[in-house]
Amino acid sequence: MSTQNTQNKQYAALGQGQPLTTQTSAKPALEAADEVLIRVRAVAINPADYKMVGQGQRGTVWPLVPGLDGAGVVEAVGADVRRFAVGDRVLAMFSPAANRTASYQTHAVLREQKVARIPDAWSFEEAAGLATCYMTAVVGLGLGLAMPLPFLTDSSPNTFQPSSVLVVGGSSALGAATLQLLRLALPPSTIILATSSPKHHSHLVSALGATAALDRNSPELAAQARAACPGGRGVDAIVDAVGGADAAVFDALDPAGPRRYAQVWTGGAEIDAPAGVDSVLFRGRDLPRVHGAADLVTALQRLLEQGAYKLPLPVSLVGHGVDGLQRGLELMRRSVSGEKLVVT
Repeated sequence: MSTQNTQNKQYAALGQGQPLTTQTSAKPALEAADEVLIRVRAVAINPADYKMVGQGQRGTVWPLVPGLDGAGVVEAVGADVRRFAVGDRVLAMFSPAANRTASYQTHAVLREQKVARIPDAWSFEEAAGLATCYMTAVVGLGLGLAMPLPFLTDSSPNTFQPSSVLVVGGSSALGAATLQLLRLALPPSTIILATSSPKHHSHLVSALGATAALDRNSPELAAQARAACPGGRGVDAIVDAVGGADAAVFDALDPAGPRRYAQVWTGGAEIDAPAGVDSVLFRGRDLPRVHGAADLVTALQRLLEQGAYKLPLPVSLVGHGVDGLQRGLELMRRSVSGEKLVVT
């Protein structure tokens, strides 16, 4: 996605549901002292990208440059930027709220607090897909379950520490990030279960820290989750990382436990939780409500540097430029699990 001249290539949708097209503009200028200009080298595809292109949202202005995730090289910094210098390799939380801050282009401008340095051992392609799933997982745990997150500087008002958790959709990008953050935030004895198709079970356990992985299509899923807990009681909490799990999953909850359920909002209908279940619907835009959120991206950088946060899912490179982005959107629309789609 890089370019060597003063122009910026944007890969934009000219209208709702239309395919991406290439348009040329001037490089976005730094407008504030805390901004960073990034030359984008790799972009990751998220479900929100194709939904935004296909459906738009309230206030969408076309042409729209999508893109929440990406990685690249710092090309310029504002006068107040202290954490980065020209030439640094970085990942960032991009935003399509304004075209200049989206990732589907060769250059983007973001505030310093949304940018993290990439360790030398990580490639641009690996780093490109980290930010959004990590951020949404933080919201799911910090707001959805009200858990303390010790890797943030301040999540002190939260007190809930489950002894067992079931992550529905463990092989999704959000589910894979959630598994890692649960393992970082909770004692080693915590039982962390995950659902996926069997081909992903080994990765969820050996790489991401799940205690056990369960077949997402098994009619005995809830019973298997209960059996994995002491006394067969069931789990304290469920995180639905795919948004719309089968209602039978509530049978995995301990009838005498705290019975908490956090569901990511994907634009579909919310599952009606049974009486007695503390249910919270969460989404990435809820981030400002999470205690310690101001430290979110710098915390990710620390975790990466410490080797404490690993690549959630294997990367699948699906192409380059506008053709690669369009192909990635089409693949994501058909549903993807167990891998992260990346375009260079």
